[in-house]
Amino acid sequence: MLPELISSEQILTTKLFNVSRSTLREGEITYQRDLILHSGSAVIIPVFDDKTVALVRQYRHAAQKYLLELPAGSLEKGETPENCAAREIQEEIGYRAEKIELLTEFYVSPGFLNEKMFVFLATELTEVGQNLDDDEMLSVERFSFPEIYQMIKQGEFEDAKTMLGLILAGTRFGFNFANP
Repeated sequence: MLPELISSEQILTTKLFNVSRSTLREGEITYQRDLILHSGSAVIIPVFDDKTVALVRQYRHAAQKYLLELPAGSLEKGETPENCAAREIQEEIGYRAEKIELLTEFYVSPGFLNEKMFVFLATELTEVGQNLDDDEMLSVERFSFPEIYQMIKQGEFEDAKTMLGLILAGTRFGFNFANP
């Protein structure tokens, strides 16, 4: 049986997320939890015909550094994860995918954040040109799965969604990360 929700109030509203504070009761114990509410996001693994993957390098203020990541973006109101993936791959790397396939979905950090990420494999890519948002400053870089494997081993990726997505896609294309 789930804990009883006694009350919930929104304590912060931003462009990307909201923060709520809930009071819960479980048996005889009453407690509070703060929760970051996020619409969810789509992560895209764009794999080209030559089996290279496009990644984006961009500044992440929370990490206070530039990170190399898979293209990704937040779901807009009423948008499906699939539509978000199609939109983000075009916006960030400038390609349209004929095939977009869901590989997995997961909660980012369910202790305080309800964001769910949907990870898609995108193939049969056609160049259409980037359409970056005004506040997106990123560069696109392409790597092969053997290069990606070495980069993961050397700690060059610090983003969990990127590592997970690359490993899932690599195995889909026959690259064995356990025995390269």
